[in-house]
Amino acid sequence: MSIRHGLLALLERGPRYGFQLRTEFESRTGSTWPLNVGQVYTTLSRLERDGLVVPAGEDDAGHALYAITEGGRDELRQWFASPVDRANPPRNELAIKLAMAVGSPDVDVRAVIQAQRVHTIRAMQDYTRLKGQALEAAAGEPGTPDRDDVAWQLVLDQLIFQAEAEARWLDHCETRLVRLNALSPRPEADDAPAPVPADEEAESAAEEDGGLRGALRRTRARR
Repeated sequence: MSIRHGLLALLERGPRYGFQLRTEFESRTGSTWPLNVGQVYTTLSRLERDGLVVPAGEDDAGHALYAITEGGRDELRQWFASPVDRANPPRNELAIKLAMAVGSPDVDVRAVIQAQRVHTIRAMQDYTRLKGQALEAAAGEPGTPDRDDVAWQLVLDQLIFQAEAEARWLDHCETRLVRLNALSPRPEADDAPAPVPADEEAESAAEEDGGLRGALRRTRARR
């Protein structure tokens, strides 16, 4: 997540102080990625060092304001015009966990998958509920939709689509695992320390996800 570019986008609307930037950032994204004031001011210091923002005096309450420079506007335009780079994807803890579990003889990989599936479906339902509430609130306000509300709805859409994709991928992983187990036995344990049993992890995840209502329809299309 590019906090620096998010702050530049907010500063393009006019000078802001740190707490104001944090509040507007969280309003625009629905607090999906909360910031603390220290993180905001650290980023502002780096932006000032790079010549992208400059101090802009104080407001009536004595808050130190920052303003975007032309260099900052150029970088912001370049950020908006450039696609998000996928050449070096960020580390995905779930993918790493399953990759390690497949090679660990004492781990029930299907239990790991099921625990994650329960959590993922619950998260998707929560996001869908939040989206419904956001749409209902927007429908009750006459006039042009608020841009911050629309931005929050777009973030929710992305989270819902991401959770749906993850659930389908978990189904795919389970199918591949069944085929793998049918073709070859699990590897023998070596002298390395034994991995943490997955049943404890699955039990913990199940407790966290108690009260799950319904389940996502399992995909039947297989590779």
